[in-house]
Formats: sequence, C-alpha cells, structure tokens
Amino acid sequence: MLTLSHGYFLSEDPKEQAIMKPYPPLGLLYVSAYLKQHDMDVQVYDSTFGTPAGFEAHLRETKPAVVGLYANLMTRPQVVKMAAAAKRLGVWVVVGGPDPANYIDEYLAHGVDVVVIGEGEQTMLDLVPRLARSGTNELHEVDGVAFSDGNATVRTPARKQLRDLDALPFPDREAIDVQRYVDTWRTHHGRGAVSLITARGCPYTCTWCSHAVYGYSHRRRSPENVVDEVEWLVDRYRPDMLWYADDVFTMKPSWLTKYADALERRGLHLPFETISREDRLNESVVETLARMGCFRLWIGSESGSQRILDAMKRRTDADRVRDMVRLLQQHEIEAGLFIMLGYDGEEERDLVETVRLLTDAPPDIFLTTVSYPIKGTAYYEQVKDRLIVQKSWAEGSDRDFSVEGRRSDAYYRHAARWMTNEVAHARERLRSNAQAGTLLKTFVKAKAGRLGMMVNQASRVQESFVPASRSLIASAPLPS
Repeated sequence: MLTLSHGYFLSEDPKEQAIMKPYPPLGLLYVSAYLKQHDMDVQVYDSTFGTPAGFEAHLRETKPAVVGLYANLMTRPQVVKMAAAAKRLGVWVVVGGPDPANYIDEYLAHGVDVVVIGEGEQTMLDLVPRLARSGTNELHEVDGVAFSDGNATVRTPARKQLRDLDALPFPDREAIDVQRYVDTWRTHHGRGAVSLITARGCPYTCTWCSHAVYGYSHRRRSPENVVDEVEWLVDRYRPDMLWYADDVFTMKPSWLTKYADALERRGLHLPFETISREDRLNESVVETLARMGCFRLWIGSESGSQRILDAMKRRTDADRVRDMVRLLQQHEIEAGLFIMLGYDGEEERDLVETVRLLTDAPPDIFLTTVSYPIKGTAYYEQVKDRLIVQKSWAEGSDRDFSVEGRRSDAYYRHAARWMTNEVAHARERLRSNAQAGTLLKTFVKAKAGRLGMMVNQASRVQESFVPASRSLIASAPLPS
C-alpha cells in the first residue's frame, strides 16, 4: 500500500491561521486518482488539517510499504521530518515536487529513497510496485527518478510529459475532507471555495520562476472536460466560488471563449478569481471573464520599471498594466497586482516607477514580496556567488536566501509601507466623498515610509546579516 501526503500543516502556520484560505493539494490528489484508476491501493493523509504526530500515527496504523511526499519551498523542513518518521518505521520514502527536483542529493542525504522529477502520475505507477518489491534494485528502468546506488546518485532519463490531460481522472478529492476546506472558507469569509486547474505549465521565461516540474510546457484540458469537473464540484460541494489555480488562466483567448460558452450551456455561473498577465488580456478577454463571473483577477506586474521587467525577462509592458487595471475595474472586476521588490539591480528610481504605476491606476489590492533566488532558475545563477545562507538546508528553504550587497529588509519594509500608503492615498482621492482624515493619515504614513527608506539607504546585506522572513511583506487592500 502507498500513503501520499504533503508537508503543509495549518496548525504550524500562524500567518495562514490569521487568513484561513486553505486549498487542497490538487497535485497529490491527481496522483492518487491516477494510481487508483490503475488499481493501486492508495491512501492520502491530508496534513493541512493534521499534525506531524497524526501523520506518524497514521503510518503506524496503516503500515504502508511506501510513502510519497510532495515538497515545495514552504514545506521542505516538515517533509524532511516526515521522511525521517517514515524511515523509523521501515517505510520506503519517495518525494516529488519543485523543491526535490532542485535538491536531489540533499533529499537523498536526509533519508529519502527516491526523488521523482517532473509529473508524478506515470512515474509513481511505474515506481511504487518495484520499490515495494525489491527496493531500489529495479529502478534503473524507471524514467524520471533519482536514487542512491552505493555512493553515487543515479538520475534516470526524463519521463515524457502527459500530452492528453483529458485522459487524467479528476483529482481524488474524496480521499480527503474537501468539505472542511469549503466550510473553513465559508466560516471565515462568508463563502465556500473550491479550486481546480485547467492547464499545466507556463511557457514564459521569467528569470526568477521555477519550472522544475512542468518545464516550459503549456498543456490545456478541453473546455468540456473542465466543465464536467465544475459540474461535479457544484453537485458535490455546493461552493460559493471557484479558484482557478492556473499559472496563466487566460493564456489562450479562443479556449476561454469556448469554455465560457460551455459553462453557459450547462447553466453554471460561479464567482471566481484567478491569475493572468497583462499581455494575455484585452477588451474581449476581460468581457468574457466578467461574463463568466470573475470578481478578481491577479496580474503579475512585479515592477513599474520597464528596465527591471526586461532584466527579469518578463516580456510584459509596465505601461500596459495601468490600462489593464482600469479595464478590469470598468468591468467591475477587482484588479490585484503582485509586486516584487529587491530584484538584482533594482534602484530607488525603479521603486519610484513602481509607485507611479500603482498610483496612476490604483489596484483594488496588491501584494509585495522581496525577491528570493530559487535554485535552478536563471536568477539563482545570476546571484549564486553572492548568496547568503542563514539556515541549515533541512531547516530552511530558498526563501531564506539573501543576496550580498542588496539593501536590507528594513529598507524594503519601509518601501512597502510607502507603497501601501501612496496607493491608499491615491485611491481615497478618487472617491467622490474623500475623507480629509484618511487623506492626511495616508499622506503622513507614506512620507514616514519614504523617510525610513532614506534612513536605511546605506544599509546593505552583508555576511553577518540575518534576514527576516521573505514571504509576504505587505498586503494592501485599498479603501472601497
């Protein structure tokens, strides 16, 4: 028997406990569904609402031959501990996901038996029976894996990607308590949400983005296949909204139109939010999104400086982001922007350009993060000689990397404060009943943020610097 799990524990995440917007591990549930379709005995331990002790107790009770763990940047420390717990019980351990693909030797050195590289469905079907039967002895014939053979690491040829995504069964949501996710959303936010994906992969070449699992492919399900899943989700869970977890939901406008029409034919109309890029939006696409029920669209803006966007190889136009924010809002769709601070080479003039972008066309919400170099990316290669590692590999992640010579976290905290209040001030000025008190407060806070930047202008990251968390720095919902 195989047990699948992942390393995210809501009970260990104070930030998410304050937000309470969890989603199920769809990738793991796709693997479970595929293996069950091929008559494999599979259980899923959903760590989101579990505990590390509960995971170990589950293994003791079910006694699987193999444990498969999904790991990403956030979950590496917990996955390493879970792997150790499984090994104490004599269970074979397989890991997959974006982080293991970049750190094969490190995972193998920490007790993992096999690393799956790329998509997991077909590889796990080939791998698990061999591993349970004779350990790593038969794995040389399994494509898409890495394992230790004596003192050497063996990496087999890459497995071909699945071409026909419609051939995959829907995620095995019945293996976990998805209703608990829906109810958690409904309790904390007034409406229950479910997630789904319509495609795999992203063909764009952004230097900081990892393509460790899907490469630079983009493969999309047919509109009818996705509508079938939506219809099933509505019948089963009665959600109030959907989250399309694609990298770029509007990648292909013709597909979007066909999908919108297919939803209408089935009488399905659920509010949803999703992510796209400015270059994949236009009047027709936004009209289609509004017709479908999109209430918020996130755009990966990253910077208002075209110089920085070009350095990132974003292939986007900073000026056009303003137009797309206005267009979305004209169609009563909230515009959300992702902003990245501290990319290599960024200067204050680039931050000024970002503030100008945000205030010329204030989004409804924006999120900022300080850039971090992920191994395997072009950005990592660019700065690897200046990386500062403050935690051991098993206790940290690439999010804990800092770059020598970059401005300090204090500088970027003040920059985020400046941006947040400049945008709030601009938004308030657009209101027909603008409040003098709010205008004064946001003006003063913006100036305080700018002053803090000036004070920390000369502060640069050095070897002795211990960086703070590099996840979310600022979340800035604006006055309505």
